[in-house]
Amino acid sequence: MEPGCEEAGEFRAPPLEGASDSPGPPPFRWFCLDHVRAFNSRYNFFDGMTADEIHHAQRPLAGWERETRAFAHAGGDKPPKWSDFSDPLDAIAARFRREVAPERNDGKPLSGQDRASLKVLGLAADADRGALRKRYSELVRKYHPDRNGGDRSHEAMLQKVIAAYQQLRQAPAFV
Repeated sequence: MEPGCEEAGEFRAPPLEGASDSPGPPPFRWFCLDHVRAFNSRYNFFDGMTADEIHHAQRPLAGWERETRAFAHAGGDKPPKWSDFSDPLDAIAARFRREVAPERNDGKPLSGQDRASLKVLGLAADADRGALRKRYSELVRKYHPDRNGGDRSHEAMLQKVIAAYQQLRQAPAFV
């Protein structure tokens, strides 16, 4: 707060150099709007720098040459070290467990949703469009109420089969 000012100090400003002897960060100064504007108008980042230092700081790529840490490791987080960690419910380790993804012979990619839909239909990962249609027809005949004498107990499974087929027929692996 500025000496003699009665306004509330709402705006933070950097502390005075050498204002604190404590080991932590020095406390900020708080100013009213008028006094923080005056403080900012007097502030000069380049004060005390040579012409070469100012030129170096104003380069277009200044700061970009610094080394940065990687955010991810091979597409995901690194798993924690388990030597001193107990995970009896397998709540954390399950996230890092890699299941071998079934691959297609033609090299076309399968998403997680594609794999789940193939599982609902009971098909292998390398099934083709013809096998997809054939299996869909079999399962619709099996679960449809008109084929089961009006029994509607399999209606939920029929809806899953239809949804899986609709998803897979538009998937890149089956186009």
